[in-house]
Amino acid sequence: MSDVNGNGKFLVGIFDDDDVVLKAVKDIKKEGVRIHEVYSPFPIHGLDVALGHPRSRLGIAAFLFALSGTTTALLLTFYTEGFDWPMIVGGKDSFSPIIYVPIIFELTVLFCALGMVGTFLVSNGLGPTVKPLMYDLRTTDNKFAMAIDLSKNTIGEGDIEQILRKSGAAEVNVKQF
Repeated sequence: MSDVNGNGKFLVGIFDDDDVVLKAVKDIKKEGVRIHEVYSPFPIHGLDVALGHPRSRLGIAAFLFALSGTTTALLLTFYTEGFDWPMIVGGKDSFSPIIYVPIIFELTVLFCALGMVGTFLVSNGLGPTVKPLMYDLRTTDNKFAMAIDLSKNTIGEGDIEQILRKSGAAEVNVKQF
């Protein structure tokens, strides 16, 4: 039995080419095998769709972080110029948002960037104390690994191994976490 973090027994197919692994994902899913994840040294266009991942909601988070940055900048400039340290320069309005565009822009970008870094770390379970699960060290260099959680599949280990080899896997290994 495996848990959410990927602990359990996995069958790992190692592939040499990105086109082969993309085609293999489609073929293996047609056979009824549930794929845990595919690991690649670089992004593969269309892999997320082939795996059935839903569209990312990170854009919504980015918009909300940017909106909070803009709101903070407007409140900061309004409070500073209107109440805390009002300066009348040339008889102009004490609060003119046009002159604060650079401040508003910079705080919007800052809040968005820092918020997205935090969101990325939290959503991927990353941090200084987390030990990453490595299905195969070569996936950081030139190989592609397809991890299949054996506890979430009704098909036997031997049958899945044959399906992986038929789909183009150069080697198939068992990995226990």
